[in-house]
Amino acid sequence: MSSAGGIRPQVVRTERLDLMPLRIDHAAEMSSVLGDPELYAFIGGAPLTPEELRTRYERMLAGPPDPEVSWCNWVIRLSGEEILVGTVQATLSPAYPGPIAEIAWIVGTDWQQRGIATEAARGLVDWLRRKPVRAVLAHIHPDHQASAAVATAAGLRPTDQWHDGELTWRLTLDRTTG
Repeated sequence: MSSAGGIRPQVVRTERLDLMPLRIDHAAEMSSVLGDPELYAFIGGAPLTPEELRTRYERMLAGPPDPEVSWCNWVIRLSGEEILVGTVQATLSPAYPGPIAEIAWIVGTDWQQRGIATEAARGLVDWLRRKPVRAVLAHIHPDHQASAAVATAAGLRPTDQWHDGELTWRLTLDRTTG
């Protein structure tokens, strides 16, 4: 097994988006972006206040307790605008035959159905292709059709594995041609 520790998020640019590494000062704006309770229908939880989100971001940015794991978190910004619309994340962990990345995304209600989650997930997967990652996983509620569509567009396919009531989707990255 090779380590996934030490990998840090970098700015990722797509056609319409900038994935910007998460900062603590994003909490106030992101609290508003993620403030619709409907966003949590499939993933559980509830909107956080700016202070609660700031505390969560501080923990996330402190990094995981396991030095072999990397937490990479981004906010999604519309290119050329100073407006945040969501987040993407990747947890990189050691595995055999090589590190895996578990990814997730969430886009604020006001910006949904514009292809933003799809474009952000594709940008994240493209970034992961340039890292020592063997596979990309996502855990998606079986009834969450929008997230299933995002995963499909990013190249992931459903497996027969389950994780906490969610179906695991997977993309194996071919390391022989990269």
